[in-house]
Amino acid sequence: MKLTLNPDKTLNMLASPIKLLGARPVINGRLLEVQSIAVERSDEAGWRLRYIGDVATFWLSAAREGEVWQLKFGLENLPAGLELDSFGLRFAQIEGARKYLRQGYHSWDGAAYVTLGEADQTGYAHTQLLSETGNGSVVLGFDRHDRFQHTFTFEGTSLTIQTLWDRKESKPIESERLLIFEHPGVEEALREWAQQVARASPRPPRRPTQPITGWCSWYNLYAAISEESILEHLQGLAQIAKRASLPMRVFQLDDGFTPEMGDWLLVKPQFPRGIKPLLDDIRAAGFIPGLWIAPFVVGNRSRLYRQHPDWVLRELETGQPLVQMRFYGEFRWHKQSEEYYILDATHPEAFEYLRTVFRIWRHDWGCEYFKTDFMFWGAEYGPDWVAYHTPGLSRIEVWHRVAQMIREEIGEALWMGCGMPLWASVGLVEGNRTGRDVGAEWPPDALERLQGLALRNFANHLLWEADPDCVLLRERFHHLHPGEQTALALFAGMLGGAMLTSDTLDELSDERLALWPMLLNSAGGSCRFPLLGREDEILLQVRGHRPAAVLAFNPSERTVQRTYDLTELGLPTPLQGYHWNRKEVLPSLKRLSLRLAPHESALIFLDHTPCLNRLP
Repeated sequence: MKLTLNPDKTLNMLASPIKLLGARPVINGRLLEVQSIAVERSDEAGWRLRYIGDVATFWLSAAREGEVWQLKFGLENLPAGLELDSFGLRFAQIEGARKYLRQGYHSWDGAAYVTLGEADQTGYAHTQLLSETGNGSVVLGFDRHDRFQHTFTFEGTSLTIQTLWDRKESKPIESERLLIFEHPGVEEALREWAQQVARASPRPPRRPTQPITGWCSWYNLYAAISEESILEHLQGLAQIAKRASLPMRVFQLDDGFTPEMGDWLLVKPQFPRGIKPLLDDIRAAGFIPGLWIAPFVVGNRSRLYRQHPDWVLRELETGQPLVQMRFYGEFRWHKQSEEYYILDATHPEAFEYLRTVFRIWRHDWGCEYFKTDFMFWGAEYGPDWVAYHTPGLSRIEVWHRVAQMIREEIGEALWMGCGMPLWASVGLVEGNRTGRDVGAEWPPDALERLQGLALRNFANHLLWEADPDCVLLRERFHHLHPGEQTALALFAGMLGGAMLTSDTLDELSDERLALWPMLLNSAGGSCRFPLLGREDEILLQVRGHRPAAVLAFNPSERTVQRTYDLTELGLPTPLQGYHWNRKEVLPSLKRLSLRLAPHESALIFLDHTPCLNRLP
């Protein structure tokens, strides 16, 4: 990749065949009116430019390290009274790219490849441009995410990259390093960016010594939990796990044991002994005891809000609490609150309240696994929208202060993030939900959901352990047919991240129960998506080489026939195969030919001798 200057001193990044042309400075979302430009350095070591503009001086430095360009930019000479929300670069034109990666910001904010020029969208942290020739890609992404949020906005064929400064009251005003590099691969290119993020993080990624596996109460009992029902499930799970030697580590209570969001130290009467004795029972049964919490969520009927209405974020325009969610009808999230507000973590007393909660849960109650939910609420709004009790920090700095405090208070306990700002959590959590919630029926946007999981697979075991959410094993009380249920379970298993279920294992048939240890044993591994970026309904995962497991999954609504050369999947030839779904031995193979009905998958084990009993 080459960096060049145009006669008007705008910047070009030239790859083959992708080109990003005509970069100019942007302040608060608009192009800087440039009055003069100075080239302070232009040599093999890189570039340094100064754009003297109508409201500020914008500087840009670019240096090359190996095949990676590192750009930084910043501002000087801002006039008094200018409220700086964002600054960055706008490339006027992208050429040679067919699609771009729109990467979401948190667990439920998905990821997808979007055709360049067809849809205007904003992504976060990084993007990837796929070559229109079908070979290779260009990645653009920041290396650190603990101080600022970064946006990548595509409008037509232009790209605006911004650092959200959020009226931060400190200097110097400068961005993190923006990394730009080309790569012959697609998923491999994203994995290279993740490696750069891991190296740049002030805290090294936390990788659990053992896979995160176990049981969670939500998708079976939901909020209708009690001490009696939890103990009943604990007893059944302990018996099955011991009898079948299941490597299940965690037993986690999800939402339902506290009366209102925000009242984290109060317990419903359905738990007459409180939470500590119950966690002791879970530990005595051989499991890591876990609890669910949504630290930034405050219900309007909570005791917390009634006693401390000044602890929530308020809209600048109205002065009223910012309502993030509403439940005005019959369903109220199993609680009384009609509205849900965001805790203002810049309020010293609110911050210390959260610290007390995590300290008590960890040290008094004995929680050893924390699932924190709706975490992006704490990083959703800047000072252009809400009034913070203590201004002067970026939204991510506010969020990161809370996250660091949580890590300090829980010590070496396991931490699973959900609804989490994905990239800001590097070095803090052991695991991260990488997609939306599962459900009891086939989702109409199944392809979109599964592609989103595929487009975050590159970070699994590099930045955190990916959590695809609970696996549905039960044969009743859902609307999935057996093929759909098996396909979704195998897809999650092939990802090789966290592996939990909510089902009552002692109610399962032998056939369904036999699938569970295979999935559990797959946790801690990793898969590849060798055909990532292709315009195809089929999602294709590969684990291992010899032996190898290949899962072809058709989440679309039409029957699809495909043939894949094993070499394009990164596998040697020839290999023998075993079609796990059909219990059918396949002859010596150089290619796989598959016909998949809607929502159907095919799991093929490949080796010189077929591997029949485990995922590699």
